[in-house]
Amino acid sequence: MTNIGTIQIATFANPGGMEAIGNNLLLATPSSGDPIVVKGRGPGNRKYLARHLEGSNVSAVEEMINMITTQRNYELNSKIIESADEMLQKLTALSLETS
Repeated sequence: MTNIGTIQIATFANPGGMEAIGNNLLLATPSSGDPIVVKGRGPGNRKYLARHLEGSNVSAVEEMINMITTQRNYELNSKIIESADEMLQKLTALSLETS
């Protein structure tokens, strides 16, 4: 194995002040402050572990429930529109017959 370099890890005083530039990339701004580079295995570097996977911030079960709820609401709204359309057609037919 050949060591080709190291990755520097930096934190910011105000991470919320960083500017999102797309593709999960952030850009430092004056409101985020200057980067604070973490060197070695200090207290600020303990949460970064090599060869570990990041956990998802999405609950699959909750998202499936939301998707089912949305689908049912869509079907209900479609039926309401269809019923209103049928009622308008009948009303139009009745008004044509009486005139």
